[in-house]
Amino acid sequence: MTTYAIGDLQGCHREFVALLERLDFAPGRDRLWLAGDLVNRGPGSLDCLREVIALGASARVVLGNHDLHLLAVARGGATTKRSDTLAPILEARDREMLLDWLQQQPLMVRERVGVSGIEPGEAGDTVMCHAGLLPQWSVAKAQALAGEVEARLAGDAGDFLARMYGNRPNRWRDDLDGIERLRFITNAFTRMRFIDSEGHLDFSAKEGLDSAPEGFAPWFIYPREDDPHILFGHWAALEGATPGSRVRAEALDTGCVWGGSLTALDLSTGKRYHQPSRDPRRARP
Repeated sequence: MTTYAIGDLQGCHREFVALLERLDFAPGRDRLWLAGDLVNRGPGSLDCLREVIALGASARVVLGNHDLHLLAVARGGATTKRSDTLAPILEARDREMLLDWLQQQPLMVRERVGVSGIEPGEAGDTVMCHAGLLPQWSVAKAQALAGEVEARLAGDAGDFLARMYGNRPNRWRDDLDGIERLRFITNAFTRMRFIDSEGHLDFSAKEGLDSAPEGFAPWFIYPREDDPHILFGHWAALEGATPGSRVRAEALDTGCVWGGSLTALDLSTGKRYHQPSRDPRRARP
């Protein structure tokens, strides 16, 4: 069994299929971890959702900010943006099944990954979350906090989806409660890039490392008390690199939707496979 982790699909269905073929991926024999943002911006969001769901238990998925945006539009009263490519999902005959499945996905996956596949365990944790792992949270605490949002999504989530947007609060406190608590947890898992030494999140800078606001640095620059292997997507401008990292972090989003490539990481060997974008017209502005 081989376990592969793949970065943001964002509707790049043709590249996703080509990458799976290149890997000789076989459901039931191999496992696939997907770092969120299955949908939006690319032309094949509907096909991506259907493809991943068809993989069944062979695929593990975490929610990204674009996935949550889709849920917010469909079930939280949010409006679409001009750059969205969500209409085929929203108009699909199997729309409700697709949305139900997506809404059940976690914010964080935590497993022990070895050459023989995946097995539960604490030592040698591998953690996957869309944007990264806040340094102020231990793996156990992060998993518990992710569970709070997942529990809310599992129920009548319309109110949460309508109110999850916002940049405040921008620093974690244990006494946060209600929507502010859930909003920060969601932002940390799905929108985080730059933070300061006290854990304040910055949402204004979205490009490379040289775009960091004064006093802020990439979250993976800050040391942790534990040492998980962290897999994340979200940050295409990193181009798959984490220079200066003080934790074991693997950037998986290599900007396929912007004309880059779709990347798969073999978790047992560390080898990366790249499938170039087939649509240079989506080049990032």
